[in-house]
Amino acid sequence: MRLFIAVNFPDELRRGIWTASAPLRAAGLPVRWVEETALHLTLKFLGPTDPGRIADIKAALEVATRETRPFTLPFDGFGAFPSVERPRVIWVGCEGIPPLELMQHRLELEMERLGFEIEGRAFHPHLTLGRVQRDARAARLRQLPALLEGLDYEAESLVDSVELMESTQGRQGSEYRAVYSVALGNRQ
Repeated sequence: MRLFIAVNFPDELRRGIWTASAPLRAAGLPVRWVEETALHLTLKFLGPTDPGRIADIKAALEVATRETRPFTLPFDGFGAFPSVERPRVIWVGCEGIPPLELMQHRLELEMERLGFEIEGRAFHPHLTLGRVQRDARAARLRQLPALLEGLDYEAESLVDSVELMESTQGRQGSEYRAVYSVALGNRQ
């Protein structure tokens, strides 16, 4: 199983992001776009994982989120990694507010305890909109900075759960399925 831990969002938020980012998809950029229904915030990528480890991952997920109460996450701005001049991933950003940062840090520590490597890069919360095709020529992406600058989207969403997700390759790209969900809030 290919697993990751994520926050999923209501259809209304995903629809708003999808609508706001429509000019990017209409520009004919050499990008594989993520489907509207698949937009999510990855907190920790686990990768290929033996199904026999799921019980331990669920328990660690419970521990990592135990002290996190539901919180509101602001969304604002579009960008690209590693940069808009040399994009590999196009995203919509969300603020790295303290409850999110702390929860993600606890997840890293709990998953490390289970033998998963700690992410070597700083956590930059975002929802991936698309991935630039490997063979894309720079000339076909020249308009991206102007397109991103022309986009406008601001919203907030309540984060009240975290999911263990499975990713499988489908005909149209990756398909995601929640394996387990943990509600945030006071738990004993």
